[in-house]
Amino acid sequence: MALSYFDDKEHQPTEDDLTSALGETKPLWDGIAAYCTEKFAPLTIDWKFSGAKWGWSCKLVQKKRVILYLTPADGFYYTGFVMGDKALNALRRDALPSDVLEVINSAPKYGEGTGFRLEIRAKQDLEATEVLADAKMAK
Repeated sequence: MALSYFDDKEHQPTEDDLTSALGETKPLWDGIAAYCTEKFAPLTIDWKFSGAKWGWSCKLVQKKRVILYLTPADGFYYTGFVMGDKALNALRRDALPSDVLEVINSAPKYGEGTGFRLEIRAKQDLEATEVLADAKMAK
């Protein structure tokens, strides 16, 4: 089973598909997309199928810089980030919820940065995602 709710390579998810899969969390998905669109314009939203293990996800991109990844699941979604040390150190000083810091601190480090995902199920999860997006895009 793929990480994403959508695992059919031949069918890119539609808005109706997202609404059906995400249920009550669809407004949260729309909220982070709107937040990033307003804050980091110009913004593109690119859907990508990453194979049978991962399924479909979309990335929010400003010019050539990926802000975050959104991966739909059953009744919730994942927000994925890859962040450098500078952004992570600033985040550790901020007032992020302890569960978010725990995810960040236990995340694997790659050449391009530290990669982690958060489950988005409630408004407070969305608020943490906004803080993370701001830190990622800080100059």
